[in-house]
This record gives sequence, structure tokens and C-alpha cells, in this order.
Amino acid sequence: MSDITFMHPQFFWLFFSIPFYIAWYVWKQKGMHASVKISTLRGFKAAPTSKKVFLRHSLFVFRVLTLSLLIIVLARPQSSNSFRNEITEGIDIVMALDISGSMMAEDFKPNRLEAAKEVAANFVRERPNDKIGLVIYAAESFTQCPLTTDHTVLQNLFRDVQPGFLQDGTAIGMGLATAVQRIKDSEAKSKVIILLTDGVNNAGEIAPATAAQIASTFGVRVYTIGVGTIGMAPYPLQTVRGKQYQQMEVKIDEELLQNVAEITGGQYFRATDKSSLEQIYAEIDQMEKTRIEVREYTKRKEEFWIFAALACLFLLLEIFLRNTVFRNLP
Repeated sequence: MSDITFMHPQFFWLFFSIPFYIAWYVWKQKGMHASVKISTLRGFKAAPTSKKVFLRHSLFVFRVLTLSLLIIVLARPQSSNSFRNEITEGIDIVMALDISGSMMAEDFKPNRLEAAKEVAANFVRERPNDKIGLVIYAAESFTQCPLTTDHTVLQNLFRDVQPGFLQDGTAIGMGLATAVQRIKDSEAKSKVIILLTDGVNNAGEIAPATAAQIASTFGVRVYTIGVGTIGMAPYPLQTVRGKQYQQMEVKIDEELLQNVAEITGGQYFRATDKSSLEQIYAEIDQMEKTRIEVREYTKRKEEFWIFAALACLFLLLEIFLRNTVFRNLP
């Protein structure tokens, strides 16, 4: 039994009658014994004393226990099992990650792609209640992981993302359109796409603005992130002499990314290093917190039968002993 409560606790006031009942019993016992005056008790000292003299009061003890248990039965004890049922209203998130060759630039450590993967994976880890999916894109787009609550699988798929999976280029519109395709039929209260890129749209059959309009039609909010330092960034090149670095100008179409975010009711962010990228994801995390409704259920079970059974046992025991072991002769 856990969490015992009483439906009628006012019956516990009857316990105050127990001391009066005990006092009446003591007074009655004194009046039941006759007194005999004799000159000395020396002759009775060697006489054995029967245990019944001490045990005869056990009948009264059983009567008191019976009355006490009946009072508890009247108070109607109940056990309750309560539990909380968390119902997540739900935010479904698809992360669209640019894996074009320029993401290998090392203005982020160790490079843009690895930094983006690490920060995104940490973001996923902090949102255990959400369904999250992953779309990768370059000159074309591909669903790396559909919406899932199995974040362990998603984390592994993040680690598997490498440059060269897709034809090189930056098809922002295609990446966004694929993400919308994956999330549009979701029944979640909030549908979000986080699109990350480091360049300008130079490939694909769907314009980013068109993909944004489609997202808006399905109630999908898009947060866009431009990654890359201001100015020039070191880009690794494989040559016959090994890895060489070339300084390349960072070109991010911020106007386009801002437009996509505005069309869908989202927001545009610019990350110039890994630390600022982490802050951006933290800000998105705060803006898109999952709302949880908690419903409490309480299941009650009657427990008076235990006390009633004990009361019957003590009463029957008293009746049995009174008519056998402690029987009074007329």
C-alpha cells in the first residue's frame, strides 16, 4: 500500500472514547472481586500462581483492538497510485546542412563542416522530446535521415556526413525544398527548418525564394545561418606537394538568406566562428522550446478490508477464548 488516505477522517474522533472504555474496565474489575479478611498471608506464599490471572486481560485487549480497527474501517482507508503523463505538443525540426566543397575552409576549427556537425549534434542532444531529421545538399540534395526520435541513429548519421557525397555546388533552394518535403506532412504544433550554408545559390532547379514560399504555405518556419568569417578564409588544396592553403574570399548571400527567413517567419543569423555558431543554436533552442502539458491521474483502491479482516479475527479470537480457556463457571 502506498499513499494511504482516508475518505472520512472525522471518525478518528472516536479514538477519544477508548481511554474512557479502558478506565471503565479497570473500575469494573475492582468491583468484581470480593474481599476476605484474614490474619496473615504466610500460608499462601508457596501456592502457585496461574498464568490465567495475567492472561485474562487479553480478552479486553482483543476487544480494544477490534474497536480500534472498526474505527479505521469507518474512516475508509484508500491507497492511491498517482502518475504524471507528459504529452509533448511537439516541435519537428529538419536540419539542412550545406556540404559543398567550400565547407572545408578552415576559418572554423577544424573546418566549417566539422564545426557545423559538432554544434548541430549538441543541439540535437539537448532536445530529446523532438523529432529531428537531416538533409544534406550541395549541387543537389539528399535526405540523410528522416524525422526521428531515435537521436542515437541521427547522431551516427551526422558523423557519417563527409564532403564529396554529392556533386559540388550550392543549391540552397533544392536543400530547402527537400527539407520542406520531409516536414510538410508533420502533425506537430510547430515545424522548423534550420538551414546552414556558407555560400551563394549557384545550382539547383528550385529558387530559394520559391522554396521559402512553399515552406510558408505549409506553416514551416525557417531559420537560416550563414557561416564564414569576414573577409578571406584559408581553403585547403591537395597538390603534388601535399596540402596547401589558398586564401579565398568569403561570399555569403545574406540578402537571400534574410529573405527566406522573413518569408517563413524565421530569422537569419551570421556565424563568424564556432563560438558564435554555438550561440546561434542556443538562441534557436530558446526560441523553439517544446511545450509540455502534464496530466495527473490518480487511481484509488479501497483498503478497509484489511482492517475489517483483522477486526473480525480479534473478535472471533476473543469469543473463542472467552468460551473455552477463560470460561466463567456459574
